[in-house]
Amino acid sequence: MGLFSLFRKDKPAVEEDEDEAYARLAANSELQRREDDAQSSLQIQQQLDLQRDIARATVLKIDAIEAAMAADMFDEPAFRRPPRRAAPPAEGSPPDEAVTELLEDDDIPVEAAAAESAPVVEEAAILYANGEADEACRLLAAAVHGGPASDRTAWWMLFDLYAVLGRQEAFDSLSIDYASTFETSPPPWNPALADDTATYSGVTPTATLAGVLDAATSAQIAHLRRAADGAAVLRLDFSRVTAVEPDGCALLHDTLREVQQGRELILGGAEELLRQVRAIVDVGRRDDGAAPWLLLLELLRLLNREKEFEEAAMDYCVTFEVSPPPFTPPGKVASTPRQLAAPAGDRYLLPRMIEGNATEVWSAIRDHAERGPALVFDCSRLARIDYVAAGHLLALLQQLAGPDRRIEFRELNHMVAALARLLGYGSVARLLPHRY
Repeated sequence: MGLFSLFRKDKPAVEEDEDEAYARLAANSELQRREDDAQSSLQIQQQLDLQRDIARATVLKIDAIEAAMAADMFDEPAFRRPPRRAAPPAEGSPPDEAVTELLEDDDIPVEAAAAESAPVVEEAAILYANGEADEACRLLAAAVHGGPASDRTAWWMLFDLYAVLGRQEAFDSLSIDYASTFETSPPPWNPALADDTATYSGVTPTATLAGVLDAATSAQIAHLRRAADGAAVLRLDFSRVTAVEPDGCALLHDTLREVQQGRELILGGAEELLRQVRAIVDVGRRDDGAAPWLLLLELLRLLNREKEFEEAAMDYCVTFEVSPPPFTPPGKVASTPRQLAAPAGDRYLLPRMIEGNATEVWSAIRDHAERGPALVFDCSRLARIDYVAAGHLLALLQQLAGPDRRIEFRELNHMVAALARLLGYGSVARLLPHRY
């Protein structure tokens, strides 16, 4: 009996020892798991830190290489600035008279002066010039996905090519890849680049607004109206507007409504002006009157931003408790980015396509060149120049060039710019592609 009692007393003790053993084992396992997790997290963090360090070093190295390349490019003879005589203004000239001015060296965008030598850039430019747009698309598409991430030239060429061909879906897909690769906003889609209905080419009257847009802008507005008189195409440049006030908004709004009747408009720097106008309007605030709101709506309409127009129209309705103006299609209105260059009052607008020996175009350029020493080409509409025509144009420019004449091509698309560089246009003219 005592023996069984002894066994009964020992059994609970054994069970208690087993429970403690299991508890210790579980605790040790949990502790070991936590230590393993901590070690794994530390290793992952170290790997991430190493990758970040490598990325930072790579970026710094790329920046240094690009800076050195840019310095070398600007030292090339083709891009050195030749001596230039400064012509004094004519006595008695009105202050708002349009004057053609050329770029200073500091105004040149880096991408405009870059001498491209990559075989894929040259081959794509030649293919496109010869009318093989699909082959050029395929070549550039392969280059942007397989080339170095630091070179954006092929990207810009492909963006322009898709825009000219009207391939918005492909453009949008490329925009996603561009934003992911360069961690910056992609170029906006511009439907005007795909417009093949415009036929006008020749001298384009240009009106430039500068400084603060206020009541004192009336002199500039008067010049704008005179430039529009009898013009089939009018270029309005807002690039140098630094601020806007309600009185100036009223003047510009009324003028825009008037000058767009029966003519084509080319707007430069309209996006920047739009941002400045947005900055002075607030929903529910009527202190400044309706003029800034009306100019905001008019700019959105001219830029064909229907969705944004409707949103702003609702805000206008809430603020002033009146019906907003309706959205109507803008008609023939093209928009170009803000220009860092000095204004050019007598740009020669090149046609959309130049092919073969375009004798009429060459004759018109010769006539225009006789009007003064500055020869500034507006290439905002130029979609393509074929290889033969590019050779003829270069020969003409070589005849017209001289120590007293400066030649510029402004707002080139990057496909045409690559061809011009390849053929040696840089020896007689400055090539200024539009900025992305």
